[in-house]
Amino acid sequence: MNSVIISDYGVMLAKTGERLVIRGPKPRLELIEGGPQLFLPLGIDNKRPTLSVATSDGVKTPPPPLRRTAPGPNGIKPPKKSADEIELPLFRVGEIVIGSPGVAISADLVEACCERGIRLSFLTRSGKPYAMLSSPMLTATVITRREQLAAYNDARGVDLAKAIVRGKLANQAALLKYFGKYLKESNPSAFDELSGLARSIAKARKNAASIDAPNIDSAREAFLSIEGLAGRTYWTGVRLLIPEELGFDSRDHRGAPDPVNSALNYGYGILYTQVWGAIMNAGLEPFAGFLHVDRPGKPSLVLDMVEEFRQPVVDRAVIAAIGRGTTIETRDGMLTDGTRRAVASAVLERMEGEANFRGRRYKLKSIIQIQARAVASFVRGSASYRTFSFKW
Repeated sequence: MNSVIISDYGVMLAKTGERLVIRGPKPRLELIEGGPQLFLPLGIDNKRPTLSVATSDGVKTPPPPLRRTAPGPNGIKPPKKSADEIELPLFRVGEIVIGSPGVAISADLVEACCERGIRLSFLTRSGKPYAMLSSPMLTATVITRREQLAAYNDARGVDLAKAIVRGKLANQAALLKYFGKYLKESNPSAFDELSGLARSIAKARKNAASIDAPNIDSAREAFLSIEGLAGRTYWTGVRLLIPEELGFDSRDHRGAPDPVNSALNYGYGILYTQVWGAIMNAGLEPFAGFLHVDRPGKPSLVLDMVEEFRQPVVDRAVIAAIGRGTTIETRDGMLTDGTRRAVASAVLERMEGEANFRGRRYKLKSIIQIQARAVASFVRGSASYRTFSFKW
């Protein structure tokens, strides 16, 4: 299943038969399926899109010729009359993310997406999600939401928040160790510093395990204090992994002045849409969380669940992309179009990557869905909740 990201102004999305139709000018269709594949624009000169496939040994192979008389890879159908149109079979589409203003969507496409469980998510140009369209019939559960709301006032809410905080801290420490191992020989002092920071985070994780309270309101302040201190330690380590010329000094959630923070925020926006969709599919209420405080319009459960996936999905993808020499830049305080596409490609590629979880290997995007269902089972009292831990 493909994730389709629309990042250009003036694109029209429609449906013809059983196919998604994307009309220009110069539509850009970015796809990740079964490996790191990226389709770039079909230009007005009718040249085929640039495509390379990275194999497991890191070798990139050139694409096969794309004939304009038949569907190409992934079922993409070359335009018959206009170079500003691309078609894709709907059965290959898992979600559509609109990351630009000025994009039009036909009503019949919205209906087709709802019938097939295809999420339609909308992001600002900075990556902040502001809407998601889905069919209420696909998530028409009652018991799960009743138990989720009841868990707010008993020990289940505390246990879930504790698991989330400890899982996040474990992944923060693991990511510093993961990137630090590549510095052991080339930069021993940085390796030693990262190792020390990882140990500090691991200690904070143990402190979180000792918190006990009758409900989440009584425990939240303690959890957030531990999380905040560990976060400052973690971002101190991340700064060691980022070239100084990119101007990354500390984590800035809103109005980020530097390209690294802007790239992270954009990547988190993509992650939010994945988690939000998984929560909806699991029958949970996205606006009723535990660790994050409830506020009007704030999807606090989405923010809760995002915590355990920030490091293994977005942080790892962005830091690795920078390490490979990917250009990360802003213009007028916003990521450039090329940077947004590069970040989206890196994050989606990472979501398609596999990891060991509960004795098996799953794609990370599948683990997100598994964890949403695990939260639903937990609040119903049928199972304990274990967070996903990134193996370094």
